[in-house]
Amino acid sequence: QVHTVESGGGLVQTGGSLRLACAASGGIFSSRAMGWFRQAPGKEREFVAAISKSGGSTLYADSVKGRFAISRDNAKNTVHLQMNAVRPEDTAVYYCAARNAAYATSSTRIADYDYWGQGTQVTVSS
Repeated sequence: QVHTVESGGGLVQTGGSLRLACAASGGIFSSRAMGWFRQAPGKEREFVAAISKSGGSTLYADSVKGRFAISRDNAKNTVHLQMNAVRPEDTAVYYCAARNAAYATSSTRIADYDYWGQGTQVTVSS
């Protein structure tokens, strides 16, 4: 059983930056690809970014490409999402998720992730 806890959310102005963190426990962190997803009020949860278990491969949604960066530290069992040049449409609850350990690569699909945190709220003011 993998447990993930997100932190770092808050209120930020348009054009500003925020760094989200996800701390994972249980299982072997380095054996799992990790992903960030978000859900805005009244909308479905959507993919944001993902990273392979080695950290050598990353995926991004088109809406955040060039602005957000995902990284991981397997020695500290953490994954980060650096958010730059944020926009009001980035406002959402951001979730960290861990993929099944049988897969080395990351995925954009919600169904491919087995373990989810409670989320952290990010609000971008205009």
